[in-house]
Amino acid sequence: MTENVVTKSDVRGTASGVMFMAFFGTVWADIGIGGLQISGAIWLLFLAILIGAALFLSGICLIRRAQHLPQTKTSYQAKNVDKWFNIIFVVEFGLIGMAGIVTNGIGHFDWFFPIMAIIVGVHFFPLAHLFQVRTYYLTGTLLCLLAIGTVIFVPGEISVGGHHIDAWWTLVGFGSMLILWITSLVILALGMNLLRVAQSQ
Repeated sequence: MTENVVTKSDVRGTASGVMFMAFFGTVWADIGIGGLQISGAIWLLFLAILIGAALFLSGICLIRRAQHLPQTKTSYQAKNVDKWFNIIFVVEFGLIGMAGIVTNGIGHFDWFFPIMAIIVGVHFFPLAHLFQVRTYYLTGTLLCLLAIGTVIFVPGEISVGGHHIDAWWTLVGFGSMLILWITSLVILALGMNLLRVAQSQ
């Protein structure tokens, strides 16, 4: 913010966070569902998509409600934030791609999703600094702890009534889903608060 005045950029940045968390939370839900290896998974996926879509649309609503707010950020500031966001994003996906290639190459693809969760978790730390959103520090920490704890304390596969479940994929998938969706709700609440502050200015 500039001089404590809520701007369109402030709310749009918050809304973008809501939408990103909603989308990638749904991606992680799909990973968790895949780990269950059950025939009725399509209905779980449909439910996940509905929840993710509702959160995503709430982000769009934030953007629409912020249209009347002043735009005080300079083009240089906006471009600088965009530049570093793109750099962080490219590095993150580059590392995820490398992790996929290496784990598959050494015959341990079961390690891929825990490693992916750690990479995603770590990328939240520079984002927290870039966007000045402290919640992202907690999000990143929880994702890293989830992945590390899963690998240390949970067996790779478990059997329930003779049905085999990929425990790492399932736990990391659903755990990451919850972390990102809850983060989405927290950021949504922050965006709504910004709008209330803007109305009182």
